[in-house]
Amino acid sequence: MGIRQLLAPLFVVCCGLCTPLAASTGPDDRPLTDPKSVVSSSNAAARPAPIDDLYFTKSVFGAAWSPDGKQIVFTSDIAGRSNLWKVRASGGWPIQLTQSDERQYNAAWSPDGKWIVYQQDHAGDELWDLYAVPSDGGQIINLTNTPDIREENPRWSNDGRTIALNYKPKDGTQYDIALLDWSTRKVRLLTHERQPGYSWQVVTWSSDDKTIYASRVNPPFTDADIYRIDVATGKAENLTAHPGTIRYLGSSLSPDDKTLLLSSDAHGGYLNVALLDVATKKITWVTDEKWETFAGNFSADGKRYSYVINEDGVIDPYIADRSTNHAEKVNLPHGLNVFQGNPSEFAPQSDRVIVSHEASNEPSDLWVYNLGARHAEQLTFTAIASLRATPLPPSQIVHYKSFDGKMITALLWVPFNLKRDGSNPALVLPHGGPTGQMVDYWNTDVAALTSRGYICIAPNPRGSTGYGLDFQKANFQDLGGGDLKDEIAGVDFLKATGFVDSKKIGIYGGSYGGFMTLIAIGKTPDIWGAAVDEYGIISWLTMLKSSDPSLSEYLKGLLGDPEKNRKVYEDDSPITYIRSEKAPLLVLQGDNDPRVPKEEAQQVVDILKKEGRIVAVHYYPNEGHGFVKRENQIDSIRRTIAWFDQYLMGKTPAP
Repeated sequence: MGIRQLLAPLFVVCCGLCTPLAASTGPDDRPLTDPKSVVSSSNAAARPAPIDDLYFTKSVFGAAWSPDGKQIVFTSDIAGRSNLWKVRASGGWPIQLTQSDERQYNAAWSPDGKWIVYQQDHAGDELWDLYAVPSDGGQIINLTNTPDIREENPRWSNDGRTIALNYKPKDGTQYDIALLDWSTRKVRLLTHERQPGYSWQVVTWSSDDKTIYASRVNPPFTDADIYRIDVATGKAENLTAHPGTIRYLGSSLSPDDKTLLLSSDAHGGYLNVALLDVATKKITWVTDEKWETFAGNFSADGKRYSYVINEDGVIDPYIADRSTNHAEKVNLPHGLNVFQGNPSEFAPQSDRVIVSHEASNEPSDLWVYNLGARHAEQLTFTAIASLRATPLPPSQIVHYKSFDGKMITALLWVPFNLKRDGSNPALVLPHGGPTGQMVDYWNTDVAALTSRGYICIAPNPRGSTGYGLDFQKANFQDLGGGDLKDEIAGVDFLKATGFVDSKKIGIYGGSYGGFMTLIAIGKTPDIWGAAVDEYGIISWLTMLKSSDPSLSEYLKGLLGDPEKNRKVYEDDSPITYIRSEKAPLLVLQGDNDPRVPKEEAQQVVDILKKEGRIVAVHYYPNEGHGFVKRENQIDSIRRTIAWFDQYLMGKTPAP
C-alpha cells in the first residue's frame, strides 16, 4: 500500500440502527490471543507455491455496469498489464478492450453506452490523463493530453455532455473539481481551493445536472465536509459545517435528489452511515458501529442503498431497504467483500449488484449478486488451476497488547507442518500509510513466503485506519515511535508462540512499511536478522523537498510545521539511526516513483555502503510507487525470497 492508499450463508436482518452480528462489538472488546493457541496445521499436500502461478493469477477491479445492464467493464492484468476488459453480465469470455503498456483505471460508461472514459498515466508517474475508447472497441482518444496535470476519477453528467473530474497540477498541493465538455474537450475549474493540501472529491451529479455534490478533505484525512456546488456559477454551500475535526464523506444522492448517503465519525468517533436531508441538513443515522462503516450507493429506483462494515480487517457488504430500515448481509464467502461500480454497484435495473470477493489465500474475483433471488454468481475466475491445487495457509486475526497496554490487531499466517521447537523463521510485514490498514486481501507476497516456511505477521499499529479516529491520530508527530513499538510487540507475540527462532526474524515492507523497515533496523538493530525495504522513506525532510507537493502537505499534517518541528522530523526519520543497523538490507525501488522518489533509496544505499554494511539495491525502470508490471513483481519477490533464504535460512544464494 502506498502513502495515501481493498461468505457466510446466513442473512442478518437488522432493524432501526442496523447492527449486524459480530464476534466483537468494536475495538474495545477484542479478546487477547493466547500465543500458545496458535497452531501449525498438518497438510501432506503442502508445497512451495510456484512463483509464476502466483503472479500469473490475474487481478480484477474497477468494475462498472453498461447503461443497459448487459455488460461490465473492469481493469485486469490478464495480459500482464492493467488494461480495460469487458464481459457479459451473465458470464462468458472477457474481451480485451484496450492494450497498453501503461495502467488504466476508473472506467466509466457514457450514459448512451457508446463510450468508456478512463484514466491512464505514463510509467507510473501518476500524471493521469483522461482517455476515451468506443465501448465496442476502436480508436482511443486522449481527452486531456496534459502531461503536467493530474486528471482523475471521471464522472459523467446524466445527459452525457460533461465529465466531472478531480484535477491537480503537477506542482500543486490541492485537488480541485474540473468539468470537461465532451463536445469541445475544454476543461474549466469548478472549485478554486486555496488551502494547501485540501482535496475536493466528486460525489455525484444531481438528476438535472445543475448541481454537483462533493467532499472536501484536509491533508491528514481527519476532517471533511460535504458541499453542494452550483455548476453554472461554482457557488458552494457547506451542508455539514461543524466545529472540531469530524469527517463527513458523501457517497450517493437518492434519485429524487432529496437525500445524501454519507459516512461520518461524528457519532462516537467511528465512521458510520447516515442519511442527510439536503433541504433541512438534518442527519439520520443508519448504523451505530464501533467498526468502520462505509456508505455505498442508492439503487436507481431509490428503494435500496448499500454499505460495508470493516470488522478488524474483514469486510462484509450490506443492502438496506429504505422503507423498513432492514439490512441484509450479502451472501458471499467469508473474506474481503467490497461493492464495485462507477458510479454505482447497482445495475441500472436495480436488481443486481457487483461485488468483489477475496481472502488472504484466495485471489480477487467479481461476483454478480441477484437481489431478488439472494444468489451470487461468480463472474471472473482469476486463479491458475494449478494454484487452486496448492494449499495455502489462511490468515488468522490475533490480538496482543503493546508497551502501554494499547490493544493491537494483526493478521498472522502460519505455514503448514511446523514444529513448535523455536526453530522457524518469521517476518514482520508493516503496512503502508500510515493512514492505512492491513486487511484480509489476496497477498501474493505472503503466499509465496508462507508456503516456503516463513511465519508472517502484519500488525495494524497506532496510526492505522479501521479502529476509530483517535487510534488513527495516535502516532501524529511520533512516526516510528509508538507504532514501531507496536510492531515490536508483534515480535514478542511471535516468540511466545514457541515456533520462532529469535535469530531468524526479518522485516519487509513498502512505502510507509518501507519507512518502518528502515527505522526498525536502525532503532532496534538487535532484533532483526535481515530486512527488505521497498520504496521506503529515509528522511522526512528530504521527502518534503522531492515528493509530490500534495503529499508534502499530508506529511505536514502528520508531523507539523517543518521549521517549528524540525526536531520531530529528525527524531522520526530513519536517517538518524540507520548507521546503527546490523541486518543485511535489500532495497527495491521504482525509478519513476512520484511519492517516495528514488533519491530516498539512494541515500540509504550510499550511507550503508560507506559504513561497510551488507546492502543491495535494484531499481525498476518505468515503475512508480509500487510495482505493477508482472515481470517486475516476479523479479522483486524472487529477490526478496533469496535474500531472506540467505540471511535467515542460511541457504547458499543462487548465481
